[in-house]
Amino acid sequence: MDLRIKAVMDFVRAGSRVADIGADHGYLSIELVKNNLAAKVIATEKNIYPFEFLSKNISGFNQIEARRGDGLKVLSAGEVDTICIAGMGGALIVNILEESPEVVQSARQIILQPMNSIKKVREYLAAQNFTIIDEDLAESAGIIYEIICAEKNSEPKEIFKREKSPLLKKFRIQRLEKLEKVLFEMEKSISAQKSEKYLALRAEIDVLNKITHAIQIQARQYEQSFPL
Repeated sequence: MDLRIKAVMDFVRAGSRVADIGADHGYLSIELVKNNLAAKVIATEKNIYPFEFLSKNISGFNQIEARRGDGLKVLSAGEVDTICIAGMGGALIVNILEESPEVVQSARQIILQPMNSIKKVREYLAAQNFTIIDEDLAESAGIIYEIICAEKNSEPKEIFKREKSPLLKKFRIQRLEKLEKVLFEMEKSISAQKSEKYLALRAEIDVLNKITHAIQIQARQYEQSFPL
């Protein structure tokens, strides 16, 4: 099983009615049913060929219904209580959610795995009064992805899964390298250096560098306390 699918699946509450948006071949939908996490799944696909594969793969699973259409537009408010969207860009995810506000507001839980633009996703969830209650990390093909679980009328966990993940150190390194590459390109333009994006990048890089430095100090102190 793809570890991104497992990370998304682990946030779903047992007995949920789930919308699996952009379900592709339906692997998440199938695993939710196999593991008794979903009482019903509506799996959607926009394009004909993925939809045909999806329909074929879920045959035999009575709890899964395939619908062809754009995002949440093929659902009515109240049909599902959990929305899952994985493997899409953050801007596209936000656009899908924004185009179906009634469906979004009737859900109690939204689980997202954006490929990028995660800040935009967080801002959207906050604006819709969804609280991010937990987050996790998952690795696929050497790349580490963030998974967000947001709910209404819930309190965030004191410690997110991501903070205890063995992938956290590697994720921070990858994130720092990516941001520094973007910053390097932006520094070639005077106008880019005056943008809010540039300032935000500098701020995040500073935070990541401080965290990395603090961890290195802790590691050295530990080694000094327990010499070989």
